[in-house]
This record gives sequence, structure tokens and C-alpha cells, in this order.
Amino acid sequence: MADLIRRRIAGRTTTALVGALIAAGLLAGCAATPAGEAGGTAAPGADGGTAVASTTLRIATSDDSEFQDAIKEVAAEDGLTVEWVNLDDWVLPNTQVVDGTVDGNAFQHILFLSQFNTQNNATLTPVFSTVITQWGVFSAKYASLQDIPDGSAIAIPDDPSNRGRAIFILEAAGLIELNDGVGNFPTTEDIAENPHGFSFTEIAAKTIPQQFDDPSLGAVVVGTSYFDPSQGITSDSALYLDDSTSTHNLPYVNVVATTQEKAKDGAWAILEQAYADPRVAEALLEENGGATVLVHVPVDELRSKLAELETEAAAG
Repeated sequence: MADLIRRRIAGRTTTALVGALIAAGLLAGCAATPAGEAGGTAAPGADGGTAVASTTLRIATSDDSEFQDAIKEVAAEDGLTVEWVNLDDWVLPNTQVVDGTVDGNAFQHILFLSQFNTQNNATLTPVFSTVITQWGVFSAKYASLQDIPDGSAIAIPDDPSNRGRAIFILEAAGLIELNDGVGNFPTTEDIAENPHGFSFTEIAAKTIPQQFDDPSLGAVVVGTSYFDPSQGITSDSALYLDDSTSTHNLPYVNVVATTQEKAKDGAWAILEQAYADPRVAEALLEENGGATVLVHVPVDELRSKLAELETEAAAG
């Protein structure tokens, strides 16, 4: 897979991955009005061809943001009503898509989706790629990795997909070494070398920023965008910052996900166009300061990687 290229959108730089990651998209949703119902419009379907497009999309997410407001406003210009449904955990956005309460969601990367599908015998599928978030090692007490004392506790996420990403980052930072062949879901049991004797405290990823100042922790590993703006934590605060746009981070690309049946709705093409609008890119940059970047991965690449990850997850 080729290296990164950069392109300009409305005078701002966004990042695209050639091959698996190519243009510019963003986080959002799904289809509400059944295809063919009165009021729909014709648009290219997510699976190719032309499909009747719903006029309203109910999209589950895990937070509220001005970025979402921008998507809603741009989509409305093309006759598409986006209704964001904010849910306060990382389970309901998927279960409510499965049971039809909402039409889709925009909150997760494909590695997380693979875990949900495998554990719940579900078949949710990506419609298009959205963003990827920068992750790194952060500390409230120490100015460099070398300053973290031997034996310190480091907080990492407790869910399998994000825990694995944190462990890979610790290895890339030179703090640990992993066994060969650990796959995409390593655990602390896969650590071969831990020369500094670090211990690892596993907590919910969303709560790690709240524990940032905990005196019992030497450092935390989490996404930069997880921190509340009031904390003043940015990419520049990281003791080590992962290259989120590297092609090895394909499993961590966020997607819009829905059911296989609703994936045929032509509204996806309208929504994806809204994500690519320069005003949406500007809103994301202003909100996250570059901690989250727009990416586009062809949907076939996303689904192929999802199938690979599901096979690995099912194998245990």
C-alpha cells in the first residue's frame, strides 16, 4: 500500500491514504425513510447503481458537536434531513441500529465494529469512511517518556479494539515489546518484554481523560480528541504521538455503519457529499485542532478489512 499524500480543502490540509485511503470524508450516518417511499429522490447507491434516497436519516452518535451541526446544515441544502441521536455509551449506537430504532451510526472504527458483529452475531456494514483520531501517550506528571519512573502504572482502554491500539502504541514508543504474531487484538498477556516494569490499568476509553490527573498513574494512552477542551490537552502535549494516517492504522478508520439492507439506500451518496464539503472540513478543524483528520477509504476496502477482522475475532 502506498504512503500518504496531502491535499488542500478550503485552504486547510487534510490527509488521505493512497490505495486503502484516498480522498476526504467524515463521521455520520444512515437511512430512515424506506427506499421507494414517497418523497425519496434518486441518487447513486452505496453499493453502486442508482437507488431511491430517503429524505431523513436518524444517526446514532456518542456526543454532540458543531462538526455534526455543519454536516446537518450542508446535507439540508441537498434535501436531506439529518437527525443526530446522542447516546451516552458505546453499545447502544450499534444495538439501536440492529433493532431499527435508528438507521445507522457514526462513532466507531472498523475494528470496534468487528468486535460487535462477532460478539452479537450481527452483520452491520460500513457505508463510507469518516475520520481517524490521533492517539498518543500523555502524562500529567512527566515531560518525556524517559521521565516515567520504572514500575509506573499506565492507563489503557479496557475494550479489546482500543486496548490493542494502545498496546501497539506503547510498543512503537519503545516502552514494551510484543510477541510475534499477536494479530489485531493484543492484550497485556502478549507483552514479551517490559524492561521498565510498567503495570497497566484498564479502564473505559471514554473515562481515561477524566483520570488523567490521577496521581497513581504515570501516563495514559488514548485519543487526543477524547480530552475535554477545558483540559488544554493537544497533540503537542503527547510524550509520543502515533501517526494516525499511516496505512497500518486502517483498522482504526471510523465509518458510518448500518444494516446490509439499508446500505442500499441512495441517501448515503448525498450524506457522503456533505461530509466532503469544505465547510464541514473547516468545522472539524476548528473543533479538534487537527486531532481528528478526514480520510476516505473505498467501501470495498472497508468491508474487506472488516471481514478479515471478524474472522480473527471469531477465532479468539
